[in-house]
Amino acid sequence: MATAGRKRGRKKKKKTTPRVTRKITKFTKKFKATLHLRHQHITKHIPQLICAISSAHTFLLNHDLHLLPHQSLSLESLISSTSTSISNIFSLLSLPPPPPRSSRAALNSSRADVCWFERFLAADSDTLWAESFNVRESSFTLLLRLLTPSLCSISLSPNYALALTLYRLAHGGTFSAVSRRFGVDTSTACRVFYTVCKAVNENLGHLFELKSDINRVIVGFGWISLPNCCGVLGIEKFELGGDLIGENGVLLVQGLVDSEGRFLDVSAGWPGSMRPETVLQKSKLYLGVEESKEYLNGSAFELNDGNLIPQYILGDSCFPILPWVLTPYKGLSEEDGAEMAFNSVHRKGMELVGKAFGRVREKWKLLAKKWNEQCVEAFPFVIVTCCLLHNFLIKCSEAVTDETKEYPRCEEFPVFDGEDDESGKEVRDALAAHLFRVSQRE
Repeated sequence: MATAGRKRGRKKKKKTTPRVTRKITKFTKKFKATLHLRHQHITKHIPQLICAISSAHTFLLNHDLHLLPHQSLSLESLISSTSTSISNIFSLLSLPPPPPRSSRAALNSSRADVCWFERFLAADSDTLWAESFNVRESSFTLLLRLLTPSLCSISLSPNYALALTLYRLAHGGTFSAVSRRFGVDTSTACRVFYTVCKAVNENLGHLFELKSDINRVIVGFGWISLPNCCGVLGIEKFELGGDLIGENGVLLVQGLVDSEGRFLDVSAGWPGSMRPETVLQKSKLYLGVEESKEYLNGSAFELNDGNLIPQYILGDSCFPILPWVLTPYKGLSEEDGAEMAFNSVHRKGMELVGKAFGRVREKWKLLAKKWNEQCVEAFPFVIVTCCLLHNFLIKCSEAVTDETKEYPRCEEFPVFDGEDDESGKEVRDALAAHLFRVSQRE
């Protein structure tokens, strides 16, 4: 009985009828015919695409000095991606490789034997210097003189090496794109780039002037009614590809700037998961104030009411208030006159940090790119390089980006919710009362 039940439970296989077989055969033939027509349609247009790519490549070679760098880089990228797509089509359709370019195209491409930078130098155009490297020729020459002793170990001429590095920083070009413009291979371009960045850090590090020129810094803030102020401290986010370094692939950079927007101290390379107060406590700035006492160790300033104000810096609301870090008041009403006066001046001070980072991002487009995980260790090093170049160009009286421009900023950090330092609050209250009196006189 059990055997019989199993037999009854089995489903009978349906046999394919001749009618169904004919339908399948008919559909298969129709599909193959359609595929063949599409194959013919695609192959008919491939020569036209190859001709268009060849023409675009010839145009690029003949006019690369007349195109803006971002235009030539974009055109080059489009040509490369289109050529790759066509190669994939040939492979997919099992076609023989495309024919070589015509002798005329090969003749035109002989210009590539003379690298772009060599032809650039022959053009001798002041406008091209600013467009290509974001610096004037006079600033380039001065920078080259400062860095040349540190560039003797590389195989490339120092002026080529510096130009290659500034070009990549200014436009975010890949190493392969940059290497073609300077007549070197990709690995050499990479090695040269980081060697020049190292030379900038070694030879321009003195431009972080928190210790060496603090009197100039204090005088600058005095003009905006901030006595004994030694800088404005903020923190910025830079995006990274992947999640190796922390939350959402974000890298934190702490920066201290003066009243002119120069960087006085930069601490880069902190993971996005770290809280701003932790970044501050681990930075060289904090250690230099709290432990070695080499920063902010000058005399106090006496206000008109007799209160003494030690050397201090303004800090963003994400930082804790300390005897030397003054952050804004929280939860004010319109009746809090002195506190409102302090917050108003504090807000203007914090704009200096945002503008300084914004100008660095605007001038050095490489910082706007998402760096992959393999290069994540080098990114903080490059950020510091760009901040030093920013200071160098201000020293050279180079024009800065329009101050009225709105710079894209990351979302704000949460307000510090820890315990306030009492001595820091006393210093802030005294300064707030001073600023309120100043505002009443104006």
